[in-house]
Amino acid sequence: MERGTSLSVTREGGTSLSVTREGGTSLSVTVGRIVERLKGSYLHSQIERQAKECLHQPEIKLESIKDDVRSFLRTSGWERKLQNAVYRELHVQPPPGHPAAPPEHLKEPLAYMRKAQASWEKRVLKSLNSMSTELEVPLARMRPPAEQKELSDKWNEMGADEPDLSRFRPVYAPKDFLEVVTGLRNPNHDCSDDDVGVRSHWGLIQVPLNIRDVPQLRQAYPELNLNTGQLGIDDHAHIHPDLFESEFVQIGKRVVSEQDSAAAQQYSRQGCPNGLRGDLWALILNATNQPQDVTHYEQLAAGVIQHDLLVDNLIYKDVKLTASNDDYYFVFEDFLYQVLLCFSRDTAVLDHFKYNSASPPTSYIQGKVGDEECVVVYPPNGVIPFHGFSMYVAPLCFLYNEPSRLYSVFREMYIRYFFRLHSISSSASGIVSLCLQFERLLQTHLPQLFYHLRQIGAQP
Repeated sequence: MERGTSLSVTREGGTSLSVTREGGTSLSVTVGRIVERLKGSYLHSQIERQAKECLHQPEIKLESIKDDVRSFLRTSGWERKLQNAVYRELHVQPPPGHPAAPPEHLKEPLAYMRKAQASWEKRVLKSLNSMSTELEVPLARMRPPAEQKELSDKWNEMGADEPDLSRFRPVYAPKDFLEVVTGLRNPNHDCSDDDVGVRSHWGLIQVPLNIRDVPQLRQAYPELNLNTGQLGIDDHAHIHPDLFESEFVQIGKRVVSEQDSAAAQQYSRQGCPNGLRGDLWALILNATNQPQDVTHYEQLAAGVIQHDLLVDNLIYKDVKLTASNDDYYFVFEDFLYQVLLCFSRDTAVLDHFKYNSASPPTSYIQGKVGDEECVVVYPPNGVIPFHGFSMYVAPLCFLYNEPSRLYSVFREMYIRYFFRLHSISSSASGIVSLCLQFERLLQTHLPQLFYHLRQIGAQP
């Protein structure tokens, strides 16, 4: 441990962390938040139950009960599960901000980004409400018993059904979102005084954000160095497979068997063997497929069968327009319907809005318009599907053949990464920064190509 940091164990077997060095406040806040989140989790109750049950075992001695219980949890794999849960929280939850910062700053620190996101949300919600009014289709309704039975019977063959979707249109297309992103401007940044030269940016993204240059990228991704073996490259070069691929795959199998999320992420930085990719990704995300996860998925499926949402038609339409017409993904049509329809009902997804620049759309219970006590999030997960949304799920279908496991991995991918690709923010992982990163690299290292594309009006 670093100097000034101490870890103590309480009589009840809990842990308390006291930090005295500079910057300790931030660390203690992070630890406190993780402890609070895990306290109410299913994993916490499982570990507590296992710890109580092991007290009846003969190898647990009263004089060394604390160490014996810890040893039991370690050898039985529960300690590793706890480590993976903590590792997930560290990657999902944002670092604590300044104590005096207002809540909206934790979601997005730049005011003009927040304003642009709020304006975009109003536009999307207006499009959805207009569609509901024009088509006289309610946002949600209870399915009649006959319709529920019909949907339940064809749950695994929904792709064979051809409902009339001609009246429905996507709430927006990627081109609409691109126009908003390229129209972003920082009102406090004056570009008029910038000299035309190396610092000028001729791309579509015209906001000043901190992005990495090539030396910084090399430092962030040292495993992509030419001196480091990379699966998919070195196994196809003039190198005997026994020198790299075989050994690398064996290490991968050991990582999977150890069930260590941190080790899996580090291992994957040098590539994932095809046969292990599904297991490795699920392990990195700590996306489990335990009985409670399967039950949760089945409950969501029951919700789909019971209630019909307007956004269901947007999902059907999107799958028909994209994946169903794709040579690679059309075979996964049924999986896509199942996963996306369940996803729209999953209120657990709402948790990601704590660190998302977006806010969940809301509506009123039918007949209660204007009553603030009757405001509900719509759809239940707070995410309105758009044209191309199903393509977030489609590639994952190659890796997982169980709908519940596919769903678990997709949901975790969404709340960690995918949501940033269709929300306006200054995050380094957000779509604005990624576009700017690409344009800057292209302009810096292939200026003639960049200028040519600009001259003919082609977007880079």
